[in-house]
Amino acid sequence: MEIQNSSNFFAEANKDLVTKRLTDKELDHQYITRKQSLPALKAHLLPSTLREWQDTNNSGDYFSEIKPTPVGYLVWSQFPVKIYITTLNKLPQKQAQTWVETVSQVVNEWQNYLPLQIVYKADIADIIIERKAPPLQFDRKRKISRARSAQTTYEFYTKNNTLYHRFTILLSPSQTGKYLLAATRHEIGHALGIWGHSPVKSDALYFSQVRNPPPISPRDVNTLKRIYKQPTSLGWSLP
Repeated sequence: MEIQNSSNFFAEANKDLVTKRLTDKELDHQYITRKQSLPALKAHLLPSTLREWQDTNNSGDYFSEIKPTPVGYLVWSQFPVKIYITTLNKLPQKQAQTWVETVSQVVNEWQNYLPLQIVYKADIADIIIERKAPPLQFDRKRKISRARSAQTTYEFYTKNNTLYHRFTILLSPSQTGKYLLAATRHEIGHALGIWGHSPVKSDALYFSQVRNPPPISPRDVNTLKRIYKQPTSLGWSLP
């Protein structure tokens, strides 16, 4: 896949910090510059996994918290979504294996709701997950720089005259055990299209880290299903 010149397509990071709620302004810091028009906003067919999902308890959702981007909602149209988990050659073998297994476990959790596939080449991946500290975030109120536990960013590109996107997830090396599970679960949720946060602690996309991280909730999946019914320019041909 060839990325178009950065003057054509680019996106700023979603400044994701699981210990701090993001403002709408921060979540809306994505921009696209392109001389010609984008594809018209249209909805794709629901993938079978979401089409068959039913919440018998009517748990509700937090769709109102999800912000569309300049290309509409960040939904995938080609499946399975390919995920590359970085190889950790510089870590002791056991530690590296534990990290990869933990991240892979979360991929398998989300695979119940969208078709996903772990791949072993970064250049064919739609989502790349790295064990790397995100850049520091400046706290304007306290006038200090703060570390972040994770960050998810996206970029746009064209192939065969069609608009696509891909994601990069950075997971801080300081995250281990259940907190690594929670951060991975949260960030993969963003990369699958939940570009916003839940206000409810029992959801994986809750805006802040909690002592006992929750699994993927029915509200998370209900939100994901609603997102995939929305229009987008992604996956459609350029005019």
